Amino acid sequence: MQLCVALDLSSMEENLALVEKIKAYPIWLKVGLRSYIRDGKPFIDAIKAINPEFKIFLDLKLYDIPNTMADAAESIMSLGVDMFNVHASAGRKAMREVMKRLEPYEKRPLVLAVTALTSFDENEFGHVYGEGIAAKADRFARDAHESGLDGVVCSAYESASIKSLTAENFVTLTPGIRPFGEDAGDQERVATIDVAHNEKVDFIVVGRPIYKAPNPAEVVERILERL
Repeated sequence: MQLCVALDLSSMEENLALVEKIKAYPIWLKVGLRSYIRDGKPFIDAIKAINPEFKIFLDLKLYDIPNTMADAAESIMSLGVDMFNVHASAGRKAMREVMKRLEPYEKRPLVLAVTALTSFDENEFGHVYGEGIAAKADRFARDAHESGLDGVVCSAYESASIKSLTAENFVTLTPGIRPFGEDAGDQERVATIDVAHNEKVDFIVVGRPIYKAPNPAEVVERILERL
């Protein structure tokens, strides 16, 4: 299991100051929608300048018509990131088009599909999708696997089931991790490191418990010791 730290602070300067504090650790960094829209490729370049060994997960959750998603995926190839994601609810045709567009590249990022956002509870998810979270997450994961993607973004509670339906090496990445039982904030389906271990999660994403801590490096070190 690997740690991915979410860079969700309110300015590029704050995010880079955090990166400086944790630059010695073998971790992934997540660049999300707000950070990328605000700071773009220069932010990714600045991260790499601090430590070229950092792996970067670009968390934009592409969701559009198939050709537009494929165009965006091809553009991502120029950014030097190591993983990005799309929405599984865009459908199998869109996911297949993304993977087909990336075929000519000798080396490409991992491509994951978002199943159910961890901010959903059962009631709200059912209202939007007309099905329960677990069943729909399984269905989306099968679609992603059959479309040639490398894995999915899901809650920790869905990881083991998804692997049993797809493959053991089908990657699961789980946000909403509260490593030491911290407050859930705006997340509904949060989990601890122990839950993630039991559910065979490959990547855990941790944000607030690290960047709100007085000593982020100390928290990263504690998490890595648990992994």
